[in-house]
Amino acid sequence: MKLVDELYEMYRNKLTGDEEDIDMLAFAFLEEMSHEDLLALIQDMSKQELYDLMGLYLIESLKGKFAQEEYGQHRTNTYYPRNIH
Repeated sequence: MKLVDELYEMYRNKLTGDEEDIDMLAFAFLEEMSHEDLLALIQDMSKQELYDLMGLYLIESLKGKFAQEEYGQHRTNTYYPRNIH
């Protein structure tokens, strides 16, 4: 995605790239965006980018829901690579 490439180029020498830096960058970016700005970004996405975005959103949201209700406490946290489309 062009936006990710641009943000990376702008900040790759200024941040360490750890999770905390990436979270801070993402939230700072979103804080500056209006609803219309975000819709314009989505409108410009390819079909694959939109599937990837929605896939990540669904995965993270479902993880949060299950964690909230303490489902999976007895499961092992195994990562299975998956193709989001």
